Amino acid sequence: MSLDLPEYYFRIRENGAAVFRVDTQNRQRRIEMDQIAVVNIRNGDIKPQGGRELTDADMRQITQWMADRSALLAQRDIDDIHRAVDYLNLTTQWVQSKATDAQLEHVTDALLLAMHDLRSVLVRKKAERLMGQQAETRDD
Repeated sequence: MSLDLPEYYFRIRENGAAVFRVDTQNRQRRIEMDQIAVVNIRNGDIKPQGGRELTDADMRQITQWMADRSALLAQRDIDDIHRAVDYLNLTTQWVQSKATDAQLEHVTDALLLAMHDLRSVLVRKKAERLMGQQAETRDD
């Protein structure tokens, strides 16, 4: 294991992380991880653990991690949507070239409803954006 360990370790949780301070400067030269906080990315909460008061350095590291993590999760969301577009294209190709009647019978209604729902939301959101742009143009 590397001797240059980070000062903080973030154990990912569903909505954030448990934050640990990493200590290798003890007599046994063992790695000790002391939980100092729990963070929630969704609501921005940072809760000190064990009656601690977080230092300015702790807060800087935690808020930087939260910003970095939020950016990573946002990028993953976009990547997932691009994959969904790929899957839709692959599904179209499968329907056109490989699907049996029985397979189509099994998935057609679910696909049509999901695509209708998606189309409805996309059209509504696009109209809202266009209306917002028109309102901005009139205000200028």
